[in-house]
Amino acid sequence: MAKRGGFPGGGMPGNMANLMKQAQRMQRQMEEQQKELEAKEFKASAGGGAVEVTVSGKRELLGVKLSEEVVDPDDIEMLEDLIVAAVNEALRQVEEETGAAMSKFTGGMPGMF
Repeated sequence: MAKRGGFPGGGMPGNMANLMKQAQRMQRQMEEQQKELEAKEFKASAGGGAVEVTVSGKRELLGVKLSEEVVDPDDIEMLEDLIVAAVNEALRQVEEETGAAMSKFTGGMPGMF
């Protein structure tokens, strides 16, 4: 009588062990990549360079530089808009680089990151 279930020929357990090793190696590489990204700084500007911001790969705002001419007490709203625009651009850069780095590991599979 033939055995039911199990792994015929004993080949599957070896393949599973290899898959687990590959998954662990990929996880280590992804963690290293994430640490590298978190250590990077991203700069963006708005208003022709009147506002410049720096954010970390951790998506933390590290700094804001303002040109004197953009600091107009009669037009605070413009300055606020320029800061928002610069921060959003810097964060977009972080997202773009993170996505590109992670696609190396996921092979472009949707929904992975």
